Amino acid sequence: MSTAVDDDLWSAIGDPTRRRMIDLLLAEGQGTATTLSAHLPVTRQAVAKHLVVLDRVGLVRSEPSGREKRYHVDEAQLARAVAQLNSVGAMWDARLRRIKSLSEAIQRAKNTKK
Repeated sequence: MSTAVDDDLWSAIGDPTRRRMIDLLLAEGQGTATTLSAHLPVTRQAVAKHLVVLDRVGLVRSEPSGREKRYHVDEAQLARAVAQLNSVGAMWDARLRRIKSLSEAIQRAKNTKK
């Protein structure tokens, strides 16, 4: 199964603060910039900017809630990200097996020359 890697999605997930925000949203089910900032070492404004990035790549969705937006994780997009990660992991596992096989063949060739 080959899943194309979405660079924008992985760039968004690559930030540790945004990953922590996703964890918090998954644990709580939803949150606002204000509620999330209470659990993070960054300002509410910084959280709001991170949420814009996550929203742009589709990892979170928002709905108006008074003067703020209430965010929740888009589970379909998160599942897509997980599928991409699994695909990349499988690809690297295959590469590492090939490298190991080549290394073992080189070692066997050296041992037979002795």
